[in-house]
Amino acid sequence: MIKLHVLSDNKTENPACLAEWGLSLFIEAGGRKILFDTGTSDIFAENAEIMGLDLSEAEALVISHGHSDHTEGVPRFCEINKKAPVYLGKGALLPQFGEEGGVPEDYNCGIQWAEDGALPFKDRLITTDGPVWISPDLVISGRILSDDPLRPQEVFFIQDADGTIRRDPMDHEQFLAVREPGRGIFLFSGCSHKGIISAVEYAKELFPGERIAGIVAGMHLIGADPRLRNRMIRRLKEEEPDVIVPLHCTGLEASARIRYLFGRRCVLASAGSSYEL
Repeated sequence: MIKLHVLSDNKTENPACLAEWGLSLFIEAGGRKILFDTGTSDIFAENAEIMGLDLSEAEALVISHGHSDHTEGVPRFCEINKKAPVYLGKGALLPQFGEEGGVPEDYNCGIQWAEDGALPFKDRLITTDGPVWISPDLVISGRILSDDPLRPQEVFFIQDADGTIRRDPMDHEQFLAVREPGRGIFLFSGCSHKGIISAVEYAKELFPGERIAGIVAGMHLIGADPRLRNRMIRRLKEEEPDVIVPLHCTGLEASARIRYLFGRRCVLASAGSSYEL
């Protein structure tokens, strides 16, 4: 049984906890405890304390991609937890920018604590550029190999070390996949900028012959074309997962549509709550 604790999300139904535009999950699976993303602030740590969760017990921190709404709690985590490695994709520390009017925005939406290069926990950062196996049943994808044609049509830019700004292919995006023997694969994705279907297909490549049993993800469907959004949700339905948990950037309209199609298999989770998957 996988235990999911939502530490940070856009909404909360727990009056003792806070919400923000961000995502952070504490996952108990396969005898391991893993923190997945840290949200936009230290809210994840405050909520964890209220929920009775000890972040010092986390064996690893997995960063889904290098955007600030998933990464700004890293310094706080490294104060609480003195040992866990921090896995982030190659290029995640580079400055990153959204798009407005076809050109990069004028502020860095990437990892703010990386701007001045002062990284007191630098020795704990592990750069991934391919699958990293935490155990035979837990893997960090390292990157996502293909672009899903149904992915959100948003544009980001990245600034290379030489100052060149180019369109960001989001190669620093990664997911966590957990195999539950006898059930299948549980997929955890932060924003799914390369498309949740790409993540699903790659997870099945990493665990050949296994089905998708659960999808816990931000799917970045806020503002997506309704036709594209509905095609993507119907494609997910073809996987017939036991549970699907739309979070963060999935958006209310898309989450409602997922709930309609999946019924009780869709869990409408929120910050400050825990679930057994």
